[in-house]
Amino acid sequence: MTTFTSVRNLNRHVLEHMRITNPVKTIYSLLKMVVSTNLGVNVMGKKLEDIFNYLQISDLIATSGQPTESQIAAIKEAGYQVLINLAPLEKFETTLPNEAAFVESLGMEYVHIPVIWNKPTLEDFDRFAQVMQANSDRPVFVHCAGNFRVSAFMYLYRRIYQNIDEEEAQKDLHKLWVPDDTWQRLMKEVMGNG
Repeated sequence: MTTFTSVRNLNRHVLEHMRITNPVKTIYSLLKMVVSTNLGVNVMGKKLEDIFNYLQISDLIATSGQPTESQIAAIKEAGYQVLINLAPLEKFETTLPNEAAFVESLGMEYVHIPVIWNKPTLEDFDRFAQVMQANSDRPVFVHCAGNFRVSAFMYLYRRIYQNIDEEEAQKDLHKLWVPDDTWQRLMKEVMGNG
């Protein structure tokens, strides 16, 4: 599949199935990410704030969509010690095929928890929560393809493990999107309301 075709199909999926808070910005950033990854032309920038759907959660936690290699280097330079990837490796053309080796070559710990977009499970969240708890005193950077899986998991983690009130946790979640029915079901199940 060509880059153009995959972006067009992803854009169609985004517009048909997701309520993204700022769809124009999201699609524009996604297009820049695809160009950077596939053509080797850095149009994304190298600062943390330039990473697709970057969101600083706390002093120890930040999240985003798929970073480029130069952005992963910036993540390391910013002091993050653990990088968690929730995206399946083969899902998008923006995926870095050697991400684990690259992250580890920088001296960071790499954890991959492949969460299937339309089939997130309680087990996926439990594994994520275990990794977050084991690293609660270390700077952790969490990403997936677009920061949608991550934002839903982070909402749940903050509510359950950090006792953040619903309004504050939801504010960060809704900066990026309003979860669809699949993700709402998982969130209710995890919170004990499903």
